[in-house]
Amino acid sequence: MPRSVREIAFRLRQEAADLYLYAAQPALPADIQPPALALPDAARVAARLRGSAFAAQVEQLAEEILRHRFPVLGLTLETGPQIEWRKDYLHGPSTQPVYFRRIPYLDFARVGDHKMIWELSRHQHLVVLAQAALFTGRPDLTGEIVTQLEGWMEQNPFQCGIHWTSALEVAFRALSWIWIWHFAGAAMPPVFQRRFLTALYRHGLHLRHNLSVYFSANTHLLGEAVALHALGLLFPAFPGAARWRSLGRKITLEQMDFQVQEDGTHFEHSSYYHVYALDMFLLHHILEPAPYTSKLQLMASYLDALLGPARKLVSLGDDDGGRLFFPYGPRDEFGRATLATCAALFPGQPWYWQPPDLAPQAAWWLGEQILALQPAAVKPDGSRLFRQSGVAVLNAAPAQVLVDAGPLGYAGAGHSHADTLSITARLGEEEVLIDPGTFTYVGDPRWRDWFRGSAAHNTIRVDGADQAVTAGPFRWAGKPAVRILAWTARDDFDYLDAECLTAFRHRRRVLFLKPALVFVLDEIDGPAGEHIVEQFWHLGDAAARRRILFPESLAPEFSEGDPHGWRSPVFGVRLPTPVIRVVRTAVLPALLPAVIDLAPQPRLARVDLCAETNGGWRIQWEGERTIRAGFSNEGGWVDLA
Repeated sequence: MPRSVREIAFRLRQEAADLYLYAAQPALPADIQPPALALPDAARVAARLRGSAFAAQVEQLAEEILRHRFPVLGLTLETGPQIEWRKDYLHGPSTQPVYFRRIPYLDFARVGDHKMIWELSRHQHLVVLAQAALFTGRPDLTGEIVTQLEGWMEQNPFQCGIHWTSALEVAFRALSWIWIWHFAGAAMPPVFQRRFLTALYRHGLHLRHNLSVYFSANTHLLGEAVALHALGLLFPAFPGAARWRSLGRKITLEQMDFQVQEDGTHFEHSSYYHVYALDMFLLHHILEPAPYTSKLQLMASYLDALLGPARKLVSLGDDDGGRLFFPYGPRDEFGRATLATCAALFPGQPWYWQPPDLAPQAAWWLGEQILALQPAAVKPDGSRLFRQSGVAVLNAAPAQVLVDAGPLGYAGAGHSHADTLSITARLGEEEVLIDPGTFTYVGDPRWRDWFRGSAAHNTIRVDGADQAVTAGPFRWAGKPAVRILAWTARDDFDYLDAECLTAFRHRRRVLFLKPALVFVLDEIDGPAGEHIVEQFWHLGDAAARRRILFPESLAPEFSEGDPHGWRSPVFGVRLPTPVIRVVRTAVLPALLPAVIDLAPQPRLARVDLCAETNGGWRIQWEGERTIRAGFSNEGGWVDLA
């Protein structure tokens, strides 16, 4: 894509500034005193949490970190006594500390998986050591922080090496260092304090001149702006701090308008990145109140809907396994702490959270007083359609069904998957239909494409083609057009009718007869001739197979592992998982029905698909009674025979 004169000028200024910083190695003025930060009293927070389940988790993590056993995403990296900060411990490669523009960080063969390298250098594990020191008073924990930071600074000089190639990674590290200074700075040796503050100041200089205005202008730019604002606000004696603060705030406010849609959903159309963005906006608002509280509450309401009765995040789009603060524990539960932080900021809202959810994040951001908060009374969630994202959440607690009837994300849709009209379903803690996740970004192009392809989701694929065409690891071409044709939400049933338009037309009608039966009718139409139509159902476990029924004529295939049965519960981990694949070779239009039983004890017996005289179609379910779920051009209907 041709670059504008404005972008070219911006990048030239950026390159000139980076070369100057590399040559000059700016230092802090000698008269700057170590600052006390305008953040909640961490000692008081630790005193209130001491002896809690969260404190026990932190102390256990700290013991592992002292042994250089680092929990990174879904793995444990063991580095040995000397940490090689530029090494990909999973795949082996290591890079040199040369000027950062010379590092080909996206080249897996030469560098390894840059995300695995970057994750450890976010230094969020050092924040854990600092929290553990507050809980226990042990000086060896602070000593380990200093030792690791000294080693990192020696191996990664300013503007040299892979850890300066991504401004977002610099931002994450800067935020971690802010918390480290707040929790443990006073216990650092005075000589090291000076070195640490100089290094943190240089992080701010790098961010100021490397904002992702024309590259990854999404959560990258947002995270960088939030960190730059925090540095300027909390370290006002740093040269240029006032400019950092105002610029970071300006960009953050702009990104709220740009990235968050009117229904409160994030424009990446990824549930995980929604949590990322919400945490970033929350932290910025807590540090300096911003005029976007209404959108924050809309974002929280969407997160509450995604978490559902199980309070676990439904996966949509990419999931990179990271988190702005305390990235430890089950990934699908990360949204709990975020929602609790929202509830502490906006008390009385009808969001479902529990008091222990305040410990991992809200207490440290807002102060120990919020630990006394109690949830408001919450009535069972009704079903909702978030129109800008196209996500329909169908609720009949403890059952939850989610349908992604929206388009791929903004522009190149870098963190979207080709999952249009995909369905997930769960019954309380039981996962019935799942989204398989992400697994990798650049580690293996084949797996990157599979996990974001249509066959990895509970939707339709025609002639082996995805709903869009991959154009690199973070871009789609030929994105499908998506339309919602009908939506009804009632106490007794929900009905969604939507279509995905590629070279073919896939129309999916979903009727949720509450509290437990989901009727699905797929209609595929397109060019003349025979076509291979595949319908996929990825299961939470093999037992979920009994909950899905098809007409006998379809003869569904059941398998695990290759080629279609995989799951990535956390970035970097890939596990075989059961999948049902329905294959039909037919002249279009073709119809494929299915029924999903979410009753505590499913009793599906038989499904038939019959034509109605009015031109519609009837799915007949037979068990203890017969139910006819009809789909006409006007909508869905149910006839209890």
